[in-house]
Amino acid sequence: MTPKTVNVHEAKTHLSRLLERAHAGEEITIAKGGRPYARLVPLSQGKPERKSGTLRGRVEMDASFFDELPSGWGGED
Repeated sequence: MTPKTVNVHEAKTHLSRLLERAHAGEEITIAKGGRPYARLVPLSQGKPERKSGTLRGRVEMDASFFDELPSGWGGED
């Protein structure tokens, strides 16, 4: 699908309509003086799902990882 191109005047006049179209997945190019100036594109929907275990076997921690931090590292005075 070719992105729709609109001039700045049309974009100002129909911004709400263009926002709805971008939100629906359409890419809209806004032109100024006949040259592409900006793109109106949809934002990604939310954060990607995190999958546990993706670093399994790549990261190793020994038991000392769970030891108390030395004085000055824990936020105490």
